[in-house]
Amino acid sequence: MLSGVEAALAEASSPSWTQRVRAGRVLASFADVPEAAEALLGLLLDVEDTAVTRQTAEALARVGMVTAVRLIALAVAEADDNQADWLQTGVHDALVGVGGGPDVAAACGELVRDPEEAVRRGAAEIWVWTGDTRH
Repeated sequence: MLSGVEAALAEASSPSWTQRVRAGRVLASFADVPEAAEALLGLLLDVEDTAVTRQTAEALARVGMVTAVRLIALAVAEADDNQADWLQTGVHDALVGVGGGPDVAAACGELVRDPEEAVRRGAAEIWVWTGDTRH
């Protein structure tokens, strides 16, 4: 792996919320790498700071790849109400930000047929957040 990814993996378990946020932003582009995916799921469900949850969800939604959105869907399925609110806020931030997150709805369209029930459930919820009414 690249040294930047290795550094981000180390930051993902840092006691510093700012380092965990940075890790989420860096690792989002590597959502298809198993080690990064595991770290990202932990960041999405961060119990220490909601900023980590929100900004990691935003970074993954901006990436928009199916593998990135799948991680958000898994987190949504596992999240408590507070975490789910911050996941939704992060996705919303990506959708309304520069360039938006047009691939999020398309990824959800694929993920609602995922073999894993938790992914299907989370993707259906995210799809509602996107405002896409095709499902």
